[in-house]
Amino acid sequence: MTESHVGRVIDTRKAEGRGALISYLPIGFPDLDTSVDAAVALAENGVDILELGLPYSDPVMDGPAIQAATQQALSNGFRLSDAFTAVERIRARVDVPVVIMTYWNPVLQYGPTRFADDLKSAGGAGLITPDITPDSADDWIAESERTGLDRIFLAAPSSSEARLKQIVAASRGFVYTVSTMGVTGARADVDAAARDLVSRLRDAGAERACVGIGISTAEQVSEVLEYADGAIVGSALVSSLADGGVAGLARTAAALSGRR
Repeated sequence: MTESHVGRVIDTRKAEGRGALISYLPIGFPDLDTSVDAAVALAENGVDILELGLPYSDPVMDGPAIQAATQQALSNGFRLSDAFTAVERIRARVDVPVVIMTYWNPVLQYGPTRFADDLKSAGGAGLITPDITPDSADDWIAESERTGLDRIFLAAPSSSEARLKQIVAASRGFVYTVSTMGVTGARADVDAAARDLVSRLRDAGAERACVGIGISTAEQVSEVLEYADGAIVGSALVSSLADGGVAGLARTAAALSGRR
């Protein structure tokens, strides 16, 4: 069985008695060079796994901060090939696993085989695909098996037990555990549904469950890591980069990771 770079990092953090901090930023925001510097700053300030979003014209799952950032990246002329350039440049500077978060249509248009080869060649670790389920992902499952890339599917509170078992069986790296229904964005409270969903995923056989959507403070990160293997922060980091640049983002990451 292919070893997962993402899984290895999460397991190391668990062995240390703490979970993994996972960050999300869109590639190309506010521009390509700055997005690379921003990702490196996250890795240098306590982030364990980098999740880079592929800007998309119809981001149905994203909240206002991420939508605004991705639209700016697109208006600046982002091209899908820029994603591989960014991953390669980031991996040349920091030894942190990088996964791409993308809706399926860009991968389909680019070609799943070509996408997998280019992501692997750039040093990427895998793909998070929020809008496809394992039973509709035969092409990606085959390509990820061929290349050894992780495939990270989403589990939601509304998922049936049968669906959770299917997601667990198909995922490699971790299962992306959606803390609440709806779009992304910082929330005052992370829904209690996340704790229940992680428990259900454990019952379904999940080795690693990481919680995302709505996590924005160090306190929420700590709360989530009491029961999950990783906490995913997105909108709060995007807003921090928009408001304070790379230096502000680095301070936010340090606070989230406990490196104040």
